[in-house]
Amino acid sequence: MPNILVTGGAGYIGSHVCKALADKGYTPVVYDNLVHGHRWAVKWGPFEQGDISNPRALEAVMTQYEPAAVIHLAAYAYVGESMTHPGKYYRNNVAGSLSLLEVMREQGVDKIIFSSTCAVYGNPEASPIEEDVPLDPINPYGASKVMIEQMLADFQRAHGIDSVALRYFNAAGADPDGKTGEAHDPETHLIPLVLYGAQGVRPQVTVYGDDYGTPDGTCIRDYIHVTDLADAHLRALEWLKGRNGSHAFNLGNERGFSVREVIESARRVTGRPIHAVTGPRRPGDPPLLVGSAARACHELGWMPAYTQLDDIVETAWKWHLQGSMLVK
Repeated sequence: MPNILVTGGAGYIGSHVCKALADKGYTPVVYDNLVHGHRWAVKWGPFEQGDISNPRALEAVMTQYEPAAVIHLAAYAYVGESMTHPGKYYRNNVAGSLSLLEVMREQGVDKIIFSSTCAVYGNPEASPIEEDVPLDPINPYGASKVMIEQMLADFQRAHGIDSVALRYFNAAGADPDGKTGEAHDPETHLIPLVLYGAQGVRPQVTVYGDDYGTPDGTCIRDYIHVTDLADAHLRALEWLKGRNGSHAFNLGNERGFSVREVIESARRVTGRPIHAVTGPRRPGDPPLLVGSAARACHELGWMPAYTQLDDIVETAWKWHLQGSMLVK
């Protein structure tokens, strides 16, 4: 089976994608600058340390490994940070992706699976969100992903680089085999923060806003297990082999859970008290994001295996208990 270049492959989603690739016989070649990734998460193929903004380093890696395709996950992904440091996000996410695409064009690599996001939709009125909803991001992180999707369409028309953009909703959980999991520093994702509260690593969990127009006043999100996300990348890779064009698919469970529901789920799974306090809203947070995955199910044959919140939280809790990501 061929080599697949995985940018950002030492990260949370990237490491799960690499495991899934290796399980199917591919060789994942991880290219990561380790700003947010972890060397210990590279277990299923060779590792090359480098930045996507360095075209000569990318060129050397592609020359050496001759990848059949690229899975592009290298990006900054903190919504709040993007609001205060937008230049950082446009420089890394947009300019870095342009560097990658230019080297792919030079090297004759003509297939790319791109890690996009539900943040491209902003605050849509319809729910669940379908792919043909207008893209209207409300933060620079989402805007950077829209720009990259536009670049993918332009490079397909001009240079024949075919692409699939996978618009994730909220990635959650950990590898059921315990081989890899979530470890961010700083950690901003709700489920690990809540589990830190259960472990006593953090004294409390902050609920950012309880005055949204939702049933319990807190934000609602569509949580999708990271193993299901990894499976979708493999399916998109296989699907794209016989197709041309630039395509986009939502990846979600089509079901939303509020912040308070996540906290209650963690209390059930862990059997431990979790102290929650209410804080002000965060800028850039829409009240409701739930996606329709009908297109991915129909076209890719993809169906999430983890649909219950407690099951998703349980895999994350097992990862926490083995001590692999105790980052304070």
